[in-house]
Amino acid sequence: MSENVGFVRTAVDSVKSVQNKRSISDNRNTYETEIKVKSVIPRKRQELLKWYGWGYKDSMFQLKDDIATFTGKRYLIGGKSLPHFVQWVKEKFDVDISKPPKIPPTPTVYPQSRLPDEVRQELEKISLVSVEGMDRLIRAHGQTLNDMTHLRNNSFQRIPDAVIWPECHEQVEQIVECASKFKFVLIPFGGGTSVSGSITCPEHESRPIVALDTSDMNSILWLDREQLLARVQAGIVGQDLEREMRARGFTVGHEPDSYEFSTLGGWVATRASGMKKNTYGNIEDLIVQTKVVTPRGVIEKSCCVPRISCGPEWEHVVMGSEGCLGVVTEVTLKIRPLPSLVRYGSLVFPDWESGFQFEREVARQRLQPSSIRLMDNEQFRFGHALKTETSWGGVFLDGLKKLYITKIKGFDPMKLCVVTLLMEGKLDQVTEREAQLNSIAGQFGGIPGGAKNGEIGYTLTFVIAYIRDLALEYDIVAESFETSVPWERTLILCRNTKRRVISECKARNVSHYLISCRLTQTYDAGCCIYFYFGFNSAGCADPLRTYEEIEEAARDEIIACGGSISHHHGVGKLRKKWYTQTVSEAGRRLLYAAKTALDPENIFALDNMALDQNPTSKL
Repeated sequence: MSENVGFVRTAVDSVKSVQNKRSISDNRNTYETEIKVKSVIPRKRQELLKWYGWGYKDSMFQLKDDIATFTGKRYLIGGKSLPHFVQWVKEKFDVDISKPPKIPPTPTVYPQSRLPDEVRQELEKISLVSVEGMDRLIRAHGQTLNDMTHLRNNSFQRIPDAVIWPECHEQVEQIVECASKFKFVLIPFGGGTSVSGSITCPEHESRPIVALDTSDMNSILWLDREQLLARVQAGIVGQDLEREMRARGFTVGHEPDSYEFSTLGGWVATRASGMKKNTYGNIEDLIVQTKVVTPRGVIEKSCCVPRISCGPEWEHVVMGSEGCLGVVTEVTLKIRPLPSLVRYGSLVFPDWESGFQFEREVARQRLQPSSIRLMDNEQFRFGHALKTETSWGGVFLDGLKKLYITKIKGFDPMKLCVVTLLMEGKLDQVTEREAQLNSIAGQFGGIPGGAKNGEIGYTLTFVIAYIRDLALEYDIVAESFETSVPWERTLILCRNTKRRVISECKARNVSHYLISCRLTQTYDAGCCIYFYFGFNSAGCADPLRTYEEIEEAARDEIIACGGSISHHHGVGKLRKKWYTQTVSEAGRRLLYAAKTALDPENIFALDNMALDQNPTSKL
């Protein structure tokens, strides 16, 4: 993959590359020392990435003359026309696309930096520092609708007063010591993909705020081929990490939707989950050891072992701490050899409940492939709207297959649902697993939908985030939110949450909207459900507030139905309301106790979860 290509090659391509190099790799020492990584993402992110939205600035959806296109060549959909998309947008959201898109002008005025010159000079002795407005603005936010609204309007009450780029653990220690000495706030910044408000600057913070950008800490410190372990600096971006591993015949296998831009440290800080967790595990399953700098010292186990029984696991206090306790600087990860075969697949079911029962049975038998996801009918039709003039687009049905499914099998196009599959392993293993899945699907009325549909559904994940930028340009506000739920509560949770959103929309005279869901990850005890919600906000006095009120009502319904506050996005500032009832009052006090022990002066004053700007006052 070239340096500036955002879409990662398929594992099949990577395996071919590795096979060509294997004769060289096998003769090398099993232990490789520091690997300097040249990141796809430059330090000046605005040179490559969109300053006002998601992803690369040369990649976006555009509407013209009733035809949608996706620009650039980074993704499979790039450069292709989407002739069905505009009609779908008009029918679903009643949008007037004849109006010019609302693309915000680049800001010319930024809040003045509050960082005293003497502090800046001290920091410059440690590492590179910037007080430039755009550098600070880019690191003032994540990717929530709230963040995007303030970003496009240039209306943030606070942005960082400076940005600093440490290159190693020792420099982070020095920066944290400096913050303690001069009484300023540090906000760790990785990829900026947060969708919980966790890195947004607290508005009422009076002290100077410095964004500690970890992106220059992106080396692989060592790689042990024999032990299948790698020690990696926490600022490395997902696609850089995977590229370097695949070049050596390995994979980490952690692929969250944000994988192109999010960092290893961010995965740890939010307890992240990836699309292939069935094979490789969630982030907590991949980590063997972490190193974390706090104002009261470094947290690191003295041994690098597969498991230890030594009281509470303090690494799990760091996982999910959302930057409030310190900075993750290094991580020892499990790695795996690249699979010899990758195969996509899809299954079509007559309705959501049939597809759900299939997923439940697959999980009961522990036959999940690397990725198995169920889309509801709204998402199926959205995928069809992204069909290209050739063969690319969302999961769709064409020709004889469409005739067979709708006419012969009698599936209603307004009810049918699709499961997408990604299977990895040896040929005999993948073939056997595919046969097992097809057999179980038949028990619930499902039929194979083809490998192409599976691949399309999987790769669509990487471009779907770009759609919100287009939506905002035409007054459609949209966001996704997820939950973890027990199997026995899943169907009622999905049904009640959709009903609640519909009810809340009607109460606010919102008439053109979309509410859909997909089942993305499965476990023995339950699954993860993603909801997607958006509406036409034209004529709405305060679109952001309206959206947040409806989503809050939806989350109340989720929790009432037995769902969790989040599955992998974390709490941040947006979901603080439900934190204490989730972990209990005793759990809240434990959070404050950890904060007081590790950061009594509140240097990491991000104000996430149940923490405020004076945590000791709550004890």
